[in-house]
Amino acid sequence: MTVRLDPHAAAPRLMGEFFRSSNALIAGFDPKLAELVKMRASQLNGCANCLNIHTYFARDLGESDQRIDLVATWREAPCYSERERAALGWTEALTRLSEGHAHIAAYEQLKAHFSEEEQVGLTMVINVINGWNRIAVGFGGWADPAALKAQAAAGA
Repeated sequence: MTVRLDPHAAAPRLMGEFFRSSNALIAGFDPKLAELVKMRASQLNGCANCLNIHTYFARDLGESDQRIDLVATWREAPCYSERERAALGWTEALTRLSEGHAHIAAYEQLKAHFSEEEQVGLTMVINVINGWNRIAVGFGGWADPAALKAQAAAGA
């Protein structure tokens, strides 16, 4: 992958604010489910950088290789709960919003498994990862997940 622009170097204040805002928006949401959602959105958006990062983080949280490997085929794979399926369906519907009205049916499943507050939280996770996907794909970004983890630990 060829990096076209390093947005962190070009606009450190803006990227720092986006990073802080991203973390604030998704704080408190189930971290393992958030990683599955981030992986699926990143697959749909063709973002190798974010897929690499979030598979690493999912494993770090104890997610199995089977569930990571099968997230692209979550409808057919028996290893996901109905709640996870509702989250992944909502992820696909919002990530592919321009492709039709799948979000209407996906919302019915979502509200059957998530409280209203959780629905908003999940939607924030989806919005955040779609934003990061667009930054990474647009500028050709690539980050080492272990370095990101160390950087986050140092900042905590």
